[in-house]
Amino acid sequence: MKLYFVYILKCSDGSYYTGVTSDIETRMVQHQSGKYPESYTHKRRPVELVFFCEFNDVVQAIAFEKQVKGWSRKKKEAIINNNWEKLKELSACQNISHSDNFEQNKGFDSAQPDNQQPDNLKRRIKNDTHRKY
Repeated sequence: MKLYFVYILKCSDGSYYTGVTSDIETRMVQHQSGKYPESYTHKRRPVELVFFCEFNDVVQAIAFEKQVKGWSRKKKEAIINNNWEKLKELSACQNISHSDNFEQNKGFDSAQPDNQQPDNLKRRIKNDTHRKY
């Protein structure tokens, strides 16, 4: 059975690179040698393998790679540090207008504006300019 690997490299500039491969040893040699001059890691060598996980199914491996590529640095560092349970906390929306941040006893049963908006939201709305596209 063929294995596939999703991996994260830490580059010399401190950035992270996420990839997928069926041969992690060969792929590491390619990254370190600079085999592909146009690649992200070429100018950021040396690189260090800081995380990898195995998959039996290439479709699942590619899907996980895409998911990780979209993650914040903090989420990547959580899995690098084997702190998977922290992902839920890091995924929680911190946006003031997110529905989870509204009071529980208030509903959305009225189309009238709420005059009790937080001060920072009022300032943001007041200072926002209207744009036409």
